[in-house]
Amino acid sequence: MAEFLTNLKNSVSLLPRFSFTNLLEVIILAVIVYECLLLIKNTRAWMLLRGILVILLFTFIAMIFRFDTILWILERIATIAVIAILVIFQPELRKALEQLGNQKIVSNILPLNDTETADMTRSTVDQIVKATFEMGKQKTGALMVLEQSESLADIEKTGIQIDGLISSGLLINIFEKNTPLHDGAVILRGNKVAAATCYLPLSDNMSISKDLGTRHRAALGISEITDSFTIIVSEETGRVTVANRGQLTRMSDAESLRVALLALMETEENKRIRNWWRGKLKNEKKA
Repeated sequence: MAEFLTNLKNSVSLLPRFSFTNLLEVIILAVIVYECLLLIKNTRAWMLLRGILVILLFTFIAMIFRFDTILWILERIATIAVIAILVIFQPELRKALEQLGNQKIVSNILPLNDTETADMTRSTVDQIVKATFEMGKQKTGALMVLEQSESLADIEKTGIQIDGLISSGLLINIFEKNTPLHDGAVILRGNKVAAATCYLPLSDNMSISKDLGTRHRAALGISEITDSFTIIVSEETGRVTVANRGQLTRMSDAESLRVALLALMETEENKRIRNWWRGKLKNEKKA
């Protein structure tokens, strides 16, 4: 028994030392790999990644059996393959960088945006809910994007400036069929309609149901790259759906939509208090 313990101790002593720093590095790398896989799981890049894994497996087999000619060819095209991967995965890399630079994440550490917009009021919420379900009854397609902490100025530039107070009549008239402004999305900022006929980026999530149209894919796309809250009214069924954080949620009635918008207001109120406190500390430092 003593000899066994001695041999075990000697075997363990041969292993590399494992410190807290090594453990932290393993956790960080695991999180990074997990987030990368999660980012591309439901996209076309997932099939490309599987293809790359097949090529790596083939290369490993060629190394075992010493297929010198095949290995020579693979070595010559390795540099070209790296450039090709960067080109192929360009949309996914761009999306990852956009999420990394997400202002909502960074603003918790650094106050990058000192500008504030007017908060949405309860009367505005009522007007949005009323317009949404009126259009749902008439099966009028609609796409309304509510701006949150992240600016939608780039999206707004793709449309026509409105800058009008939100009312149910205005929203219904904008999305009325055969009118100049009905095609595209409306950007809502605070209590105002900022712009109409705006173009949204389409989601490349392959798990979206084929029954959902371009409006739902566009709403999901903008929710994946910003913290916006989007309301969709289906032109085919009149159903109301909201998109937030890359998820689609069906709104069964007006009250459920009102509750979701009021919860959004509470979140914005907490942000406003945090920004006020941050500004107070900044002013104290200046003083």
